Amino acid sequence: MTPRRLLAVDAGVRVGIAVFGPDGRLERYRSTNFGSVRRLKSGVYGVCAEVGHLTDLVLEGAGGGIAEPWLKEARRRDLTVRHVHAGIWRERLLHPRERRSGATAKEQADALARRVIEWSGAPRPTSLRHDAAEAILVGLWAVLDAGWLDGPPPGLDRI
Repeated sequence: MTPRRLLAVDAGVRVGIAVFGPDGRLERYRSTNFGSVRRLKSGVYGVCAEVGHLTDLVLEGAGGGIAEPWLKEARRRDLTVRHVHAGIWRERLLHPRERRSGATAKEQADALARRVIEWSGAPRPTSLRHDAAEAILVGLWAVLDAGWLDGPPPGLDRI
């Protein structure tokens, strides 16, 4: 496979980050609190730099000034970029009853993200913040949508 990586970001000053490898599996994930837009702007370069063979960026949420540092760095690196609204990926990955409210969707996202972590063989979390869980699911949605996977992972075939 051609070396490539997808970086999925649940954008904000506190961000969820998930990296998917060329086989469409989650490699790593985390939550980072930049604390301010200024620190976010300076921190985006480092986040992208630590992902070898980064080819794709998918952003969820936070329009305007919060998304711009990510988009600027993506342009500088000539990345393929997708900006997706939570409703789009949730529609594909969650049942209607699981997305009736934002709180319910976040709870379901946590459970589904843990299943993606297990399927991928990524390190199990000691804790999993909702922004990291959502970044994992944004990334899964993106690799499915881009054809990096032939279909949903085993055990996640409800999607």
